[in-house]
Amino acid sequence: MSQSRTHLSTGALVAIAIALGVMVGAAGIYWKASPSGNALLAESPGSATQAECKADSELLARLKPLAKGEVAAMAVRETAIALPELGFTSEDGVEMSLADFSGQALLVNLWATWCAPCRAEMPALSELQSELGDDGFKVLAVNIDTGDVAKPAAFLEEIGVANLGLYRDETMGVFNTLKREGLAFGLPVTLMIGKDGCMLGGMNGPAEWASDDAKALVAALKAG
Repeated sequence: MSQSRTHLSTGALVAIAIALGVMVGAAGIYWKASPSGNALLAESPGSATQAECKADSELLARLKPLAKGEVAAMAVRETAIALPELGFTSEDGVEMSLADFSGQALLVNLWATWCAPCRAEMPALSELQSELGDDGFKVLAVNIDTGDVAKPAAFLEEIGVANLGLYRDETMGVFNTLKREGLAFGLPVTLMIGKDGCMLGGMNGPAEWASDDAKALVAALKAG
């Protein structure tokens, strides 16, 4: 569903979070700025579970200069890595994993209703999906609110976002797994996944995903 909206800069998204009081739930995993955290995502080999993938080095080279402007915090890796098993459920309660989207490039975004930057960037992720989403690319937004589905479902309905679906992990296992691997420091977390399932880059913190910078980066990811 295409939406008309005013684009906000990444700085504005952070300002919104501050203005809303940066209210944090018991989980205590709200995003906060770190000058080196995202850079480490591009270099850290991770744990022993993160096997190196045979991703196209030319694709990584094409992505790297496109991580600029509104998506400058996206840390494109030097080498691609395989992720541990990440399990979540569909809106219908069907158990799923990233393997169910094999053959599609993914922008995996972890979000929660109590995370102000997550809420602020959701319409932009929806716009990105409307413009570039197809059999070759998908925005895979995974909600990690604990409890039942009512709160995240009500939020998406309130802002008129219907094209992202409602994938969920109420156990927060996806976030905790990525945290153990040194890939998640707070919310939102966004990962670039190639069509082969390998992680090509990651970002902690918000971005303006409907910007020209983001669309250029995702178009290159989609092209593979």
